[in-house]
Amino acid sequence: MEKKMSEISIKHKFVVVEGPIGVGKSTLALRLSRKLGYRFLADTDAANPYLEKFYRNPRQYALHTQLHFMLSRIDALTSGVGADERHLSLADDGLVSDFFLDKDGLFAAETLDEQEFALYQRLLQRMGGALPYPDLVIYLQAPVEILIERIEKRGHKFEQRMDSSYLRRIVDRYESYFHQYDQSPLLVVNASEINLADNRQDFANLLQNIAEITAGRHYLNPIAEVS
Repeated sequence: MEKKMSEISIKHKFVVVEGPIGVGKSTLALRLSRKLGYRFLADTDAANPYLEKFYRNPRQYALHTQLHFMLSRIDALTSGVGADERHLSLADDGLVSDFFLDKDGLFAAETLDEQEFALYQRLLQRMGGALPYPDLVIYLQAPVEILIERIEKRGHKFEQRMDSSYLRRIVDRYESYFHQYDQSPLLVVNASEINLADNRQDFANLLQNIAEITAGRHYLNPIAEVS
């Protein structure tokens, strides 16, 4: 059985779960929030009216899609946290989010042309600078082939139009970004062969790793541990 919530000592008040589409970040973030008794801050992708159009015609709708994501995510952080500090206070309720505003630039750099990207960066710097910052980021990894299988399994029609080469480029951008990331403690999780949504032992192992993190970069690779 999972440990009782009262037995888990988590130091982090603002936890972000990130990773490419299909890796399971939303499911894990929701489960973490329930286990820890934290608020859950969901991504705004379901409310983006341009997303489906983007998958049909990326060039025409890239800027619309990215600006809507940026503004809606800033709104969600502002209303969900309700603070002007870069970090949540220990007195605040904990928060788990399934999106990281900083990663928006990965998609913007991939989909926007030079002038559009410059406009996007100006807006983001002006509007996002004072937002709270996570004190733990959990980065989920999985090979492109597994991501495609999971995307097909969940059956969102507009996602079926996604070009596998586009997904591969996004995965490469994630890898490069988090390879250099050092703004807060980071846990890199190989999520290709574990079930963090339903498997109690896998989830308990993740919780134990989170509880031990105070700073720096950490890795959870169940495949390597078994072998």
